[in-house]
Amino acid sequence: MKLDDLRPGWRSDFILHRHGALVAEREDCLVVRTPANPNFYWGNFLLLPQAPRDDALAHWMDRFDDEITRLQPASQHVALGINAAPAGETLPTWVAAGFELLHTAVLELRPGQLRAPARAALGEVQVRPLDLAHELEAAVAQQCADVHGFDPENYARHRRLQMQRYARMAEAGEALWFGAWCDGVLAADCGLMRDHTAPGALGRFQHVTTHPLWRRRGLCRTLVHEVCRHGFETWGLARTLMCADPDDVAIGIYQGLGFQRIDDEWCLQLRAPQDQIDRLDRPDRGDEATAP
Repeated sequence: MKLDDLRPGWRSDFILHRHGALVAEREDCLVVRTPANPNFYWGNFLLLPQAPRDDALAHWMDRFDDEITRLQPASQHVALGINAAPAGETLPTWVAAGFELLHTAVLELRPGQLRAPARAALGEVQVRPLDLAHELEAAVAQQCADVHGFDPENYARHRRLQMQRYARMAEAGEALWFGAWCDGVLAADCGLMRDHTAPGALGRFQHVTTHPLWRRRGLCRTLVHEVCRHGFETWGLARTLMCADPDDVAIGIYQGLGFQRIDDEWCLQLRAPQDQIDRLDRPDRGDEATAP
């Protein structure tokens, strides 16, 4: 499988993977491995050109073991991205084995499409880039207020490693991390990466989160709007992408700001044993939103 074959959402993921991940093209898949963060499911995964057959579970378990787990035993999950629609496959054998088949919407926004929030956020809100040399731990604490059903200790370690990665990208001019402070409290945050290699400068949102105690106040809407403005007006982006749960309320927030759905993605994940706490939560692809 070739990198050139990727659909828009998956392709934009590789803005991140170019910073610290090992990427290999195989005949049957793409391999992405992030040795520095083995607990990052979607930094250690196989990307398949088509949905696997229901009877191919053992084959792909072996392939994941060969390409990921054998090289870094700390990766106890299994994660398979799918670069095409599953064509109605329900994959009962995989589901019976504990896999989650997950669906993500890919949204796009161009400068002329950005709309102001329909309602102002409650409280006094300030949105600005974080100084990750001094505010990284504050961002990690905010993100770990909801661990999304994962082991809390491992999740905190994963988020800290990710934020250190974004800090290096920020130093290189490839990313910024933004926070929304409400009445002086860091209550929401997200990242924005940019890809100078794409035709027309491309931006990609990362990990939009709102603290559980600060949801339903319009902070997500205000944060995303201001970050889009920065991307278009300061970075000169031609478009931004975001991936979101199609069944979550947050997607309506993004569409209300002008984002349009351009594609869909699917993936399969089997959680690591320590993460079998709450299988109803979404995967951490790095950019999905909590309730706003």
